[in-house]
Amino acid sequence: MLVTAEEMLKKAKAGKYAVGQFNINNLEWTKAILATAQELQSPVILGVSEGAGKYMTGFGTVAAMVKAMIEEMNITVPVALHLDHGTYEGCYKCIKAGFSSIMFDGSHLPIEENIEKTKELVAVCKGMGMSLEAEVGSIGGEEDGVVGMGECADPEECKKIADLGVTMLAAGIGNIHGVYPANWKGLSFETLAAVSEKVGDMPLVLHGGTGIPADMIKKAISLGVSKINVNTECQLSFAAATREYIEAGKDKKGKGFDPRKLLAPGAEAIKATVKEKMELFGSVGKA
Repeated sequence: MLVTAEEMLKKAKAGKYAVGQFNINNLEWTKAILATAQELQSPVILGVSEGAGKYMTGFGTVAAMVKAMIEEMNITVPVALHLDHGTYEGCYKCIKAGFSSIMFDGSHLPIEENIEKTKELVAVCKGMGMSLEAEVGSIGGEEDGVVGMGECADPEECKKIADLGVTMLAAGIGNIHGVYPANWKGLSFETLAAVSEKVGDMPLVLHGGTGIPADMIKKAISLGVSKINVNTECQLSFAAATREYIEAGKDKKGKGFDPRKLLAPGAEAIKATVKEKMELFGSVGKA
């Protein structure tokens, strides 16, 4: 049974830990993340970008797969199915498909338009019993064709969006998607503290969780971050384990080419990455 992200994030904010959003790309990803969450008794958010949704043939397919897996795997921990960096149109597709949570990314729009569209989606989500994430100040790097430089959000604009009644807020604090460059300046804790002060109890979201040093993650959580997104790190660990399997010639031994065998090391690598993150975020045993 899918739940919204609201209750899990309120608990996380109060308990000074964060819930991980792990993006899913296919069946292996979903199965590995759900199994790890269950094993560690951690709440979890499954993120789906519009590109990944399209790759999996549509949001309806994704929602049906996740719901069936929760049932078949006897998953009892709280699981939210969340649209990541959704366009206005994408949000409505996920509402229709049966997601339990969506993110509307209006960060690239003029603030007035971001407010107007977010306000509309707040009303729709409240009526549907869904959670809604909004974004102010773009996250750097590229995500489904949206390229941002990682600028920091304006705390006043964050307050305007938060006051609309969204569930959680993603504020740009110098974080980027993908692998961090060598000359990255680090997170702006000054911006995070200012945003946190303006929005009060609202859970804050940290995008681009791959490669941020552990001490920065912990400091961000202490300043109100309750949801941390991880995608690239799982992709890298999956790719490395798959490469190792093939380079060792294991796909040529017996039925080593069978996709169930070929993809198994990668799936185990995803589990290890998710476990490491859940331990770092402090969500283990919080289900």
